[in-house]
Amino acid sequence: MLRQLPAGVATLEGPELRYSFVNDQMLELVGKEPLGQRVADQPGQLPAYFLEVLPRLYAAGEDYTAQACTCGSKHCYDLSVQPYHDEQGVVAGLLLLAVDVSEQEAARQRAHELALTTRHLDARLRVLTETAPLITYTTDAGGKVIYVSPQWYRFTGQPPTADLTAIWPLLVHPEDRLRVLFESEAGRRTGTGWNFEYRLRRYDGAYRWMLSRSLPETHPPEAPVFWHGALTEVHQERELSEARRRGEAELRFLADSIPELVWTASAEGLVDYYNHYTLEYTGLTKEELGPTGWVGLLQADEQAAAARRWVQSVASGTEFEGEYRMRRHDGVYRWHTIRARQLSDGSGPRWFGTCSDIEEQYRLRQVLQTQYDELSRAHHNLDTFVYAASHDLRQPTNNLRGLFEELRRSVTFADAEQALMLQMVDTALSQLDATLVDLATTVRTQRQLQEPVEVLDLALVLEEILLGLRPEIMQRGARMEVLVSEAPGLRYSRANLRSVVHNLVSNALKFSHPVRPPHIVLRSYLTADDQPVLEVRDNGLGMHIDNPAHPVFQLFARQHTHVDGTGVGLYLVQRIVTSQGGHVTVNSTLSEGTTFTVYWTIPAI
Repeated sequence: MLRQLPAGVATLEGPELRYSFVNDQMLELVGKEPLGQRVADQPGQLPAYFLEVLPRLYAAGEDYTAQACTCGSKHCYDLSVQPYHDEQGVVAGLLLLAVDVSEQEAARQRAHELALTTRHLDARLRVLTETAPLITYTTDAGGKVIYVSPQWYRFTGQPPTADLTAIWPLLVHPEDRLRVLFESEAGRRTGTGWNFEYRLRRYDGAYRWMLSRSLPETHPPEAPVFWHGALTEVHQERELSEARRRGEAELRFLADSIPELVWTASAEGLVDYYNHYTLEYTGLTKEELGPTGWVGLLQADEQAAAARRWVQSVASGTEFEGEYRMRRHDGVYRWHTIRARQLSDGSGPRWFGTCSDIEEQYRLRQVLQTQYDELSRAHHNLDTFVYAASHDLRQPTNNLRGLFEELRRSVTFADAEQALMLQMVDTALSQLDATLVDLATTVRTQRQLQEPVEVLDLALVLEEILLGLRPEIMQRGARMEVLVSEAPGLRYSRANLRSVVHNLVSNALKFSHPVRPPHIVLRSYLTADDQPVLEVRDNGLGMHIDNPAHPVFQLFARQHTHVDGTGVGLYLVQRIVTSQGGHVTVNSTLSEGTTFTVYWTIPAI
């Protein structure tokens, strides 16, 4: 029987504790052929502390049990020692019983480790749930609140001693209370979770929107016993959502109220909304219009080009704009301006577009264009006539001057005012000839306004102009001063620049002061906005200027009539500069001098 036991059995006989019986299971623990050997001489895998206890147990005749003793590196045993007696009742030896509990001990160790891990995870989970910005809770199948995180007490202001099951429904807004109780009870009854929003009273009495989510703890096949959930404050998100819904409703109402075709499209360019006026104008339903409705309403020969432009705009995100003929509900095609822009926000890109009926504006624009073309032709014809007339009239004027010279040489008059009359006729002929020359120059300048623009070296151009005026400069003993270092270059038409500077310098020489030699300064510089400026300053007769809107630039306007002139030069200067996007200012004092400041066109960046 002892040999068949599923445990190691050995008897230790006498005070020397010699092996007298060892079954096969015990041989694995104490080693082979132990019979007759002292246990101290052949301990096998028995622990040392256990061997030290055996002599005392023999002497005292006591029982001893050692649980989960590690024997070797892989096995663990429960060791039991019981004394046995001889016929006289004297202790004759010890009965040693060893039960292999290695698997049980390993399982116990695993269970212990799992318990420690569970405690750590439970502590970690508790820290996470109690520090997260939400309220966590647990209820049972009967609706009793088993657990709630500390955030609930901080949010509601309730004491920890409060009956949670009884108090929390009273903190729900009266309008939401029945719905919340019904939905949570339905979730527990069906063994599912719930997800709903309701208003919960805060510690200050204000109701805040909360999102309640809960799921059951399942252990199939048993029914759920506990529900674990969380409360998250969504008050701001709810208010923003409500505001957004109101805004969308107002915008939709506004879009449906205006007499304009309004539509929106997805990021892919597919139309998903038409306002009410679009349906009225086209006579089609939203389903009939479809995701590409406005393209299908265009004339057949315009649809392909419009669709390609729309696809390119959607792909690049650039604004779409074009003029197309769109079919009305009665089949009439009318011109429309179609515009669409992309809006990108947190919800992704979307397109907003309009189709504006411009039939009347288009026809008016055609009429205006026709009238403009006619006026342009008339203006060109008038310029041609003035140029031809001024050119053709110069020949009769020259003939009159020749006849007058011959008359003065060969004919005498018995008149005391002969000399004065001859001088007056000569002066009139000179003025007529100068006026015809200026008219031709004006027309020629008008035609030169479209001269090509280039980058000019200002110093060289001014030197060429002054070289052409050298006879007048030498005649009047004028001192010229050119200062262009601050802005040495100018992007302008060479012919126009020459005309402007030539007229300003000519006037400065012509209207010089009789008691002092002319001093003329030409200075170029840049304004704070990088606009190039040319300043022409003289010390001549000066002018009388009442206000900034002075008439000095008007055609044939003159202040110093005792000096020969026609009043065309300054008109040409002002016309050239303003036609190119610049302007001219003048500052003058009588008998001291005049300063003309020419602000050229601001260069395009």
